Amino acid sequence: MYKREGTEYRSWLQFDHIQDVTVSENYIPYLKHILLGVESPVMLSAKEELVNGISSMFSINLSESRKVEPSTIFLGTLRSHEEFQEYIDLSLELELNEDGYVIKTDENNCIFIIGKTDKGVLYGVFHFLRLIQTHRSLPTIDFIENPKNQIRMLNEWDNMDGSVERGYAGNSLFFEENRFVGDWNRIKDYARMLSSVGINAIAFNNVNVHEQETKLITPEFLPDVAKVAEIFGAYGIQTFLSINYASPIQLGGLDTADPLDEKVRQWWKDKAKEIYHYIPDFGGVLVKADSEHRPGPFTYNRTHADGSNMLAEALEPFGGIVLWRCFVYNCLQDWRDRSTDRARAAYDHFKPLDGQFHDNVVLQIKNGPMDFQVREGVSPLFGAMPNTNQVLEFQVAQEYTGQQRHLCYLIPQWKEVLDFDTYANGPGTPVKSVVDGSQFPYKYCGITAVSNSGNDENWTGHTLAQANLFGYGRLTWDPDLSSEEITEEWVEATFGTDPEVVKEIKEMLLGSWRTYENYTSPLGVGWMVNPSHHYGPNVDGYEYDVWGTYHFADWKGIGVDRTIATGTGFTGQYFQENTDLYENLDTCPDELLLFFHHVPYTHQLKSGKTVIQHIYDTHFEGVEQVEKLKERWVALESKIDSDRFKSVLERLEHQVEHSKEWRDIINTYFYRKSGIPDEQNRRIY
Repeated sequence: MYKREGTEYRSWLQFDHIQDVTVSENYIPYLKHILLGVESPVMLSAKEELVNGISSMFSINLSESRKVEPSTIFLGTLRSHEEFQEYIDLSLELELNEDGYVIKTDENNCIFIIGKTDKGVLYGVFHFLRLIQTHRSLPTIDFIENPKNQIRMLNEWDNMDGSVERGYAGNSLFFEENRFVGDWNRIKDYARMLSSVGINAIAFNNVNVHEQETKLITPEFLPDVAKVAEIFGAYGIQTFLSINYASPIQLGGLDTADPLDEKVRQWWKDKAKEIYHYIPDFGGVLVKADSEHRPGPFTYNRTHADGSNMLAEALEPFGGIVLWRCFVYNCLQDWRDRSTDRARAAYDHFKPLDGQFHDNVVLQIKNGPMDFQVREGVSPLFGAMPNTNQVLEFQVAQEYTGQQRHLCYLIPQWKEVLDFDTYANGPGTPVKSVVDGSQFPYKYCGITAVSNSGNDENWTGHTLAQANLFGYGRLTWDPDLSSEEITEEWVEATFGTDPEVVKEIKEMLLGSWRTYENYTSPLGVGWMVNPSHHYGPNVDGYEYDVWGTYHFADWKGIGVDRTIATGTGFTGQYFQENTDLYENLDTCPDELLLFFHHVPYTHQLKSGKTVIQHIYDTHFEGVEQVEKLKERWVALESKIDSDRFKSVLERLEHQVEHSKEWRDIINTYFYRKSGIPDEQNRRIY
């Protein structure tokens, strides 16, 4: 079943043998036969997962049956073979979406896992196995599950030299030395992990497409791309590729990549035909253009609608889509000019183009207007383009949140983003309702994210960072799941159901985002990390050699004035209710105060503290909270296998020391900048 047998490698797909006889007796009466109502590569994957999972947990080998008899697990679609139609309620056609499924039991101890499609059956099997893993009761099962989001995607930022941009879990799963690794078993195990939480699409090369990766759409590498696509396809996951916008020049020998040039348009049409010859179910392309030195239509005085529509026309005959990133800004502009605001860029570039994109173009919008900070405002683009398909982009990789060396569980943050009310259709228009297509007639929509995986034995570097990957999948499937529900599922599937283990790890995870925020970046100001690699404190650090331009701290105060009245006007990009909320100092939430306002250090927060005292207090508190994380983990030593215990402990020990470095550098900087001492007279260097 697995290439490796270690607990870290198996992530949340542990399926350990159930030792408790009382528990196992609840399940065994159902586990005798298996029957497939239809066969396909995806259905065979579902069968394999079910058979192996049951064998692992109960040492039972399900026997294949030709009919539904007592203690049979039936796997079928609504359009299964005629002889099975008596077991299928065709009225479910109206209740199930393409990836939905029903799981129910009957009086003969039969279990029916029925999907609208074979992918639904596969998702249902994983759900069924998770019910057993977490010791849920079977006798009364009868429910329907539909994913809320159509696109549930991961973007891998892997390079063909084997490196991973923003990779914190080892090298690439896919590439080494400018070729495919060829470890198809590990790629299959990765597909299993992703499918088990509902992921249905992947782009496995970096959005920053270098010269070698440009060749992935050539016959030199398309056979290997097709092999990867076949593996993922058997688990219901569609393959996309990131492309270089200038490919007609680099690969085609043309002297231009102008999207309105007929030679360029024809080149892409021919290229699309070639790709689909190798990969008939190819999903489409992901494009980063005109940002951070990437080529794009701006070179030719064309718009992003011009550039994306050219690609959309080439893919349209094959059912492909174009995912076009809205992370577009001029990284070389004068950042010392306080009227310049990177936060404005995506809205300014794309909002005027609403309605000009083809219906197989999807704009990919980061959750915030900056760059995956520990705290920032929600992007005002959500809901602002009712005539243009949108997907929300998160970052599972902890680029600015500890790089998987620190524990920082991001599900609570993502929940806040998804629940944020845009007011796009009046009150009660949260982001999650925009990107799931229920507010506007989008043809394509959903959620995507930058992955946190690599070729480390445990996939994510920090074993507890597996919870971010699991949680991301579960949240894209159902954004209404609570952080507590998702966290408990992961802990039980990964570490078992011991009440103390579940309680302690669950609480460690749920508080860790706030803890990380406490000892790093205060009140939404963001950044304060070393340029380039983005790890560790550097209060004035900035990528493009202009120091302090993310916080504008001086001896008087700190923060970025993004108001309409006196600042960059960014607050005006929101719908009126949010503009009013953020524009006014009295109503702006404290946690985003410095994201929207420049204030004196003596400004009093709603907590009653001054800004400077809040900075001092939270940085001391953050270190204490990390020390408590370590204590809680150490107390579980007798209940955690030694490999995972030691690897997590090492990470937590590093986090304790690094949090002290953050505390001391940040507090010292602002003490020296402001000249205001700590009210509690703690030592600040």
